[in-house]
Amino acid sequence: MPFPLFDRSCLKLKPIAERVPDFTQATMVDPNIPVLLEHPTLDILAERVRRAKERGSTILWMLGAPVIHNGNSPVLIKLMEEGYVTHYALNGAAAFQDFELAMVGGTMENVVRYVGEGQFGLWTETGEHFNEAIKEGFREGVGFGEAIGRAMDRGHFPYRHNSLLWNAYRLGVPVTVHLVFGCDVYQELPNFDGGAAGAISYTDFLIYTQSITNLEGGCFYNFGSRTIGPEVYLKALAMSRNIKHQHGQKIAHFTTSVIDVLPLEGLDIHEAPPKNDPRYYFRPWKTILARTVADGGESYYVAGEDRELIPALAYKIRTRQ
Repeated sequence: MPFPLFDRSCLKLKPIAERVPDFTQATMVDPNIPVLLEHPTLDILAERVRRAKERGSTILWMLGAPVIHNGNSPVLIKLMEEGYVTHYALNGAAAFQDFELAMVGGTMENVVRYVGEGQFGLWTETGEHFNEAIKEGFREGVGFGEAIGRAMDRGHFPYRHNSLLWNAYRLGVPVTVHLVFGCDVYQELPNFDGGAAGAISYTDFLIYTQSITNLEGGCFYNFGSRTIGPEVYLKALAMSRNIKHQHGQKIAHFTTSVIDVLPLEGLDIHEAPPKNDPRYYFRPWKTILARTVADGGESYYVAGEDRELIPALAYKIRTRQ
């Protein structure tokens, strides 16, 4: 190796008890409290989910990390239990936050404070246990999401009742985890094994792609994932359509949605913006809302906060109200 490598063994880690979390279990959304929000697009999205369930098509929701640390997991679990979502997909940060919440009841940290101290992400218990679960999953030949859910099932996780990954493992529902190296705090730790993590995340990509093969008549909804969500979906859809075309079949008639905070009111979301428009680089628009539904699908955009919109959408799905 001609280039020097950073020596992770020199890092000074601190116990998780010394970290002040920004989010705790105490502020989880209660799935039993009705969230009433009049929004015509949410009504359409709810109806499409119910129709996809009746048809037996894939209902796949991609979640960015804020969806987890904004406390939506109990609502998401309820939808999974009742068969209204057949597959959740997470980025690495969302998976780790779910794990931390299950283990210690809190997650997130003040970036400005801890990066200034050289301590951001460098905590012992949660990161080390998460990384050991990755390696165990690699040895057992399972995907990333299943590996983390299984570790929670086998270990002491006092708050796992609100964990999306553990409940998915309990129910036998796929929750896949899609990594980017260098983006997640547990990757800073000396016991992180990049080879093992990459292998089981790629297994999850193939599980995800298999779910996309059943997207005809189904739903793909993206919540707050601006890069991983659209990019993984795009490649999986291309692969799935390749197989279907070989058998004279199509994946064309399905519903996509993006829920995010970028205001797009008054714009034609069904046409990708031109390259000289900065919003061209908002990938959910051009990929999820325009290009991949051009052959017969339908797409919808809702601007707003996920902590308000996800519970409202879930209530409409479950109660038809």
